Amino acid sequence: MITFPIAKINLGLNVVEKRPDGYHDLQTVFYPVPIKDALEVQTMDEGFPSDVDCDLKVTNLAIEGDEQKNLVVRAYKLLKEDFPTLPRIHTHLWKGIPTQAGMGGGSSDCAYMIRLLNELFGLRMSDEQMIGYAARLGADCAFFIKSTPCYAEGIGERMQPIALDLKGWYIGVVRPDIPVPTREAFSRIHPHYPEKCCKEVVMEPVEMWRGVLTNDFEESVFSLHPEIGAVKEELYKRGATYAAMSGSGSALFGLFREKPDRLSELFPDMFTFVCEL
Repeated sequence: MITFPIAKINLGLNVVEKRPDGYHDLQTVFYPVPIKDALEVQTMDEGFPSDVDCDLKVTNLAIEGDEQKNLVVRAYKLLKEDFPTLPRIHTHLWKGIPTQAGMGGGSSDCAYMIRLLNELFGLRMSDEQMIGYAARLGADCAFFIKSTPCYAEGIGERMQPIALDLKGWYIGVVRPDIPVPTREAFSRIHPHYPEKCCKEVVMEPVEMWRGVLTNDFEESVFSLHPEIGAVKEELYKRGATYAAMSGSGSALFGLFREKPDRLSELFPDMFTFVCEL
């Protein structure tokens, strides 16, 4: 069976408080974007020689690290604890969502793995149960169980649906080849509440968002990597009504009334993507 995990953008991302456990409370709006991975699962033959229950092959874009620590495999292991009859499986992950981009690719793969296993092996989990498992694996993993627009608080795990529809807008995504580690992105953050919560701002016309709908990570990331900030400015020069960095970077996106062309020519050494939402 095969499924297609999608990406997300953050419409506003404000770090509002530091928690006693060292994490930070956030306010953000998650919005799905049809940049996709492909995730395929096949049952292992009983005689297949393997010392793991779930192996993983990654193609197209490289992912660093031990495959057994990948979120896809960790999702399988988590479910295996409560559903011991899950068979051994082969997993193939074709990466189309850029990595270390703030677009939730790894989190999406994890959530879609839970959804796929639920359907393929008849686990009969509700959406709420799957959300519970996903939240245990990462802050924004739970969003991808439903992959519908929502407002999120806490570390991203407390979500509520939001009636936001950007149909008819075009999105242009540019991801500079500059990885931004999460720890680095947080290094210069000073928690504070915004003047206006992103949940309220996104209910206004997109033309009203610029300068009001903010991503707190931009200040620290742009100061460390000015070339990332330069991409945002270029998106505005090319006609974006609103542009911002997604997550803690390094992908940037612009919302356009008309389809932006020549992004791949303007940013020849970077990942680019354009589509109508």
